Formats: sequence, structure tokens, C-alpha cells
Amino acid sequence: MAKQPSKSGKSSQEIPQGSGGETQQRGGPALTTNHGVPISDNQNTLKAGERGPALLEDFVLREKIFHFDHERIPERIVHARGTGAHGYFECTKAIPELTKASLFQKKGAKVPVFTRFSTVAGSKGSKDTPRDVRGFAVKFYTDEGNWDLVGNNIPVFFIQDAMKFPDLVHAVKPEADRGFPQAATAHDTFWDFVSLMPESMHMIMWAMSDRTLPRSLRMMEGFGVHTFHLVNEAGDAKMVKFHWKPKFGVQSTTWDEAVKISGADPDYHRRDLFEAIQAGDYPEWELGIQVFDEAWADKQPYDVLDATKLIPEEEIPVQIIGRMVLDRYPDNFFAETEQAAFLPSNIVPGIEFSNDPLLQGRLFSYLDTQKSRLGTTNFHQIPINAPKCPMHNFQRDGMMQTQVHKGRANYEPNSLDEANEDAGPRATDAGFRSILDKQNVGDGKRRVRAESFADHFSQARQFFKSQTEVEQNHMVAALVFELSKVQLNHVRKRVLAQLRNVDEDLAKRAADGLGIDLPDAIAAAKKPVELAASDALSILKHKAPVAGRMLGLLVADGSDADVVNAVMEQAKAQGVMVKVVAPKVGGAKLEGGKLLPADEKIDGAPSVMFDAVAIVLSESGARELAGEKAALDFVSDAFAHCKAIGHTADAKPLLDKVGVKPDDFFFDLSSDAKALLAKVSTRHWSREDKVKLDV
Repeated sequence: MAKQPSKSGKSSQEIPQGSGGETQQRGGPALTTNHGVPISDNQNTLKAGERGPALLEDFVLREKIFHFDHERIPERIVHARGTGAHGYFECTKAIPELTKASLFQKKGAKVPVFTRFSTVAGSKGSKDTPRDVRGFAVKFYTDEGNWDLVGNNIPVFFIQDAMKFPDLVHAVKPEADRGFPQAATAHDTFWDFVSLMPESMHMIMWAMSDRTLPRSLRMMEGFGVHTFHLVNEAGDAKMVKFHWKPKFGVQSTTWDEAVKISGADPDYHRRDLFEAIQAGDYPEWELGIQVFDEAWADKQPYDVLDATKLIPEEEIPVQIIGRMVLDRYPDNFFAETEQAAFLPSNIVPGIEFSNDPLLQGRLFSYLDTQKSRLGTTNFHQIPINAPKCPMHNFQRDGMMQTQVHKGRANYEPNSLDEANEDAGPRATDAGFRSILDKQNVGDGKRRVRAESFADHFSQARQFFKSQTEVEQNHMVAALVFELSKVQLNHVRKRVLAQLRNVDEDLAKRAADGLGIDLPDAIAAAKKPVELAASDALSILKHKAPVAGRMLGLLVADGSDADVVNAVMEQAKAQGVMVKVVAPKVGGAKLEGGKLLPADEKIDGAPSVMFDAVAIVLSESGARELAGEKAALDFVSDAFAHCKAIGHTADAKPLLDKVGVKPDDFFFDLSSDAKALLAKVSTRHWSREDKVKLDV
């Protein structure tokens, strides 16, 4: 497709930048507030000094966030689809030398908690298993008040300043003029935004990794994302990052599994959490902290106030100070999970904020968001309140909206003008500016991005290089799939141009997968530095425990009772859950006549729902199932998804019909059921090349 000319006449490679490497676009009608005041900078919050706290007088930020917070009713704007559970937190290491917070004063002290897990982009009625970040929010009910640790399953974020959060979410949500795609990032507006926001590249590496395809909510890490402060009784402060480490280890699905799970069970994650708690297999996490001081922070090549950066665990080890156990599902989903309100501003004595500009915006936004579940923010459209001068911005929707906005330009920066679409207004140099007041505030109140935030690629490169070859292949495949859904060719090229700053081979492989010539790299605001690979950033470099995994046991009439019992005994001994799958939900009569009840009918329990499969069939049972499409898919999918497969010799007709070739992850259950269970938490990734599955 021939490149369409840009209305602005500027190449997508020529991106005007501010001091922190942020995109600063000009041209087009003036960007204004709802009341017609022109805006000079739509990228940065007004702060007390370059790295100082955000100022409450910033009416541009307050109006923009206020309007954004009220755009959806009644569900949450983001994190709409979620589930939660009750439990308790236990302090396992007292740290009074670091904080005066009461819950960390005595080893063994316990407080109740409520935890909510969620997807980010999808609506309340979407599915559990899209490629997406997962919210990880914990409310501690302490004797000093509630402390809400509101984070994600990824330690970094897409943006550095809260000013950009409405634009990010507008871009990732269904496109404004067509209402799709739902719960997906594989579309134009998201990747257009990302391609213009180099600070997002680190998060994109995580988002395109297997971290965004969790096997279970019980098998995710959690992170507080921001830098906070711990303050002890003497008033001494240390900086801190919070980590949740899952007892069952970190585990992901493949992309193909996630797609098929969404069809087989769109409630897969919430059902898994519910069933684990009902079975007494309580999910558990350890709470860890990385503690450091400002002197150490000042020596680092990145800014610890930058939410797009993490602190490698090799440099500051995570010390474990507690554990969280979730042991009770809510009695009423709406009354508890849906109405739960988490606020980063909920802290207790001994825990305080940092000047992270993304965190500072969240402190305002979350309280306002909770109040927005009813009511309207469009009061400025009532005639008596309406400005009489032109008003242009990207604030949309909300109750009683009377304007009919056309096109899909509801975020900025965007390059939709390069496709001859209306790109909307831009900030103007003639816009409102605060008075420079140096009397009480350091070097004055300014909208500026610190230069220390300008390195957008070093840690993104580190993350990619820290992955195993298998994980890197998955990231390339994810990029190719997502960008293949992008219809604006100039956006694809700009993403590839940004990826060249992350890793040349990554960009080339993505370009080859798309069949696009590799464009020139976009100049980085700050040249990336080579950082040492970190094993902590990889999933597959860590051995996952088998406990907590799920084994699918396929049986039919005539199955060997001794083998079935041996598999179940080994599974119980190793903490592996088992679901019996049979041709009929009533169960199967084993050899000898004993009826084994079934948990699932084969049609409704594909192998994508299990971590490994055991096929215990008689020869006649295997022949019968060889004529059933669901049974053939059960085997072929397990093989294609590189899972361990246990089988009896009599199951050969079913295996032969599928055409799978046994390898090191095939186990004869007649002689050794234990060997299968040892492999239930891992995959035989070398099989991917053989099946040529696009995962």
C-alpha cells in the first residue's frame, strides 16, 4: 500500500521532543481546557522544581484527570474485569528499624486483607485470558487504618507522567469510531501511541512476553511499581520497592492456549482462584522489599522516580518480610469485589509517597474515580457554563454528553494525519503558563521532564536479552501478530524503527515476520547503555514447583484401575490437582467394573485447561475416542503446546490417529507415573519447531 501523505507535511521519523525525551507536537487548532483556555504543554504535570512534587494548582491536570475519571459508568474505567478473595497477611520478619508501620513491628503479627486481581484493557464483561497486564491490588486492614498496595504483575509501566494516562487508556481501548477490538492491544491506535512514546518500550517488552499470559492468578508476581518511602519512629526514611512472590512460582500459557482457553472458559482465571480456595489449596505470596537510600539512587544510570524503570534484583536483593494467604472467596461478588475501592493514597504511618509523577497523579485520580461511578462530568456543556470561545481537547463521553465527536482521534500524540484523518488539536506555545515562583520552591514551578528520564531503551534491551531463546521467540511472534492487526502501515514502520533501539535482531525478525523492509532507527533521546542480563527477568530460567498445577486425566470404559490409582496417588503426594475427563460426565467404568466419576466431559475440557495430561485408556477405549474430534484435539493440542503426556500402551490407536511422535516428554504410565508428574510444571519447548505452531 502506497504511503499516504501527511497533512502536517512532517515525516513520522521527525518527532519533536522535550528535555525528557517526551513527544511535544505543534500545529493544528489550539488545544484548550473545557473552558477555552489554551494549553501550552500536554505532556507534563506542573511540579515544584524539575523532580519536585506535583502542585494542586495545576488546573490543566486536575480538569483532564477529573474528566477522564468520570467517562465510564458504572464499571471501572480500567481494571473493570476482576475477581478477589479474602485472606490474611502475616509479618515473617519485623523491620522496626525501617518503618513504624504497626503491621511490621512484630514477627507473627497478622492483619486481614482483601485482594483483587484484574485485567486492564477489557470491559467488565470481557474474558479472563487476553494478552494484558494484570492488576494486583491488596487492601491491608491494619489497626492504624487501611493500607492499599495497588500494583500490577509487571514492575514497570507504559508512561512516566500521569498526564499521559488518559491518552494511554484511550489508545488501548476499543477504537472510538468503531467500538472494537475488545480487551486487545493488537490494533492501530494503541501501537500508534506506543510508537510515539519511546518511554513505553520497556513496558512493551514485558507486555509482549509471556508475563501477560499468566497460567493462573495464583502464579503471578506482583509489584508496587512505584518507589515509596519507609519511615521509622526516629523519622529516618529509606526508599522502597514492593514485590509479591507467588508460592506456586511464575507460570504462563502459550498464546494459542490463551486463545483456546478464552473460548473454552472465558472465566478461567476467576474459576481457577475459586476452585483452589474451595479445595483448600490456598494461594500464597511472600511480600518482599528492595530498600535503598537517595545516595545509592543518585548513582544509578536511571531515575528511581521513573515508573518505566525497575531496580535489578541482582543490585538490590529482595528481602522477604511477610506472607499473604487467600483463604476465603467473597460471599457476594457485587457487594465485596465489585464495590471494593482501592486508593494508592490510602497509607498508614511509616509508609509514605515519593515524587514519582505517575504516582502523584494516581493519588488524585483514584479517589476521584471511586466517586465517578454515578453522576456526570459534562457540566461545562450546560449553556450557562459553556465557554463562548472555541474549545478543543480529547476529553470524551460521560453521562449527558451532547457533543458528537467524529473520527478516532481521542488521544495525543497521534499521527492519524499521516493517513489523511483528523488528528485533533495540539498544545500551543501561546497557552497558559504558571508564574515562575522561586521564592518558596527551589528552581521554580515548571512543566518539564527531567533529563534523567530520557533513557527509554536500556532496560527494554536488558529485558529482551535476559530472556531465553524460547521466550524471545514468543516475543517476536507476539509483535508480529499484534502489528499484523495494525492497518496503518506508517505506524508499523515507526514501531519497528523504535524497536531497533531495543535490539537490532528483534526488529529485523519482527520486520521479516511482517514482510516489511526494516526502516531507519528513530534517534533515541538518550543513547542506550548495555546492562548486564538479569535472570530474575526470565520465567523459564527458574524451575517452577509442580505443586498447585492441574493434571488432566483422560479415561473411558475399560481403563486400567491400577494405573489410574497410581497417577492419582502420585499427584496427591506432589500437590498436583487432578481433573478426571471422560466421554460422558457420568464417568467411566474402569477395568473390574468400578465407576470412576468424571469432573468434566471431554467436549468441555480441552487440554489447554491443564498443565499436563495423562491418557489412561484400554485399546477399545482408545479406538472409540479416535473417532471423537474433541479427543483428537485433546491429544494434538497437548502435543502442540509442548506439554508432558503420560499414556498407557493401549492408548496407541488414539496417539497414532493424531500422528504425534513420542519424545522425551512422553511417559509410559504403566511403569512410571512419577516421571510424568515431575514434568507437569514445565514444557518441552524444543517441540515448538516441530509442530510449527504460531504461539
